[in-house]
Amino acid sequence: MSGTKYCFAIDRGGTFTDVLCICPNGKVRTMKLLSEDPERYSDAPREGIRRILKEETGEDLAASGLVDTSKIGWVRMGTTVATNALLERKGDPVVLVVNSGFRDLLYIGNQARPKIFDLNIRKPANLYKSVVEVDCRIVPKQADRCELNHSWKELEGVAGTKYLEVRPVDEVAVRQALSAARDQGVSSVSVVLAHSYACPEHELRVGAIARELGFSHVTLSHQAMPMCRVVARGYTACAEAYLTPHVDRYLAR
Repeated sequence: MSGTKYCFAIDRGGTFTDVLCICPNGKVRTMKLLSEDPERYSDAPREGIRRILKEETGEDLAASGLVDTSKIGWVRMGTTVATNALLERKGDPVVLVVNSGFRDLLYIGNQARPKIFDLNIRKPANLYKSVVEVDCRIVPKQADRCELNHSWKELEGVAGTKYLEVRPVDEVAVRQALSAARDQGVSSVSVVLAHSYACPEHELRVGAIARELGFSHVTLSHQAMPMCRVVARGYTACAEAYLTPHVDRYLAR
């Protein structure tokens, strides 16, 4: 129920934006606008809200003015902004951070594809622009493991499982590599390290370094997709790092 305020449900597509409004008296209004019409308005959802409020309240709401939100109960919007950015490759440049030796992890991927025996494989371009390899490693602690190096630091995973830090994060090398990527115009970071879904300490440290260096967006794979299967987790983290800044800019307009 809308109560005493106007409630809006909006679908912002690539071509058209559909606006549905439930008025305080129960009346239902709909409106369709072009999603992009810069000569008439800067944002289609806001313009749809403005027009309906102007028609229903009789108030003179200028096209370039602010909308009185005190009359609005809620706004719920679905959008294809991220989908369109992905299809058109208009996301932000991303640097992928992986364990040393796993540079081509997401390029190789897995065999989860249609026409598995097709020899003419056309793969889409990667979402990341460059790759930084981090010399760090953790392994699950096992009672039957031959652990000759007893100086390995013991880490506790998110479920209480014990891990051993075979090599800590080389922070100096990470800073140098990420600084070089930033200087090349990369603004977003995707950190995808092995076992991070269960023991995220290394990802958290790399993420902290990236934020200190001034990257506008940092995605940690264990937060984007907290589950095993590093390839799927890596794809998800890269997509988030690639698209989130684009969506944030749209929402901030």
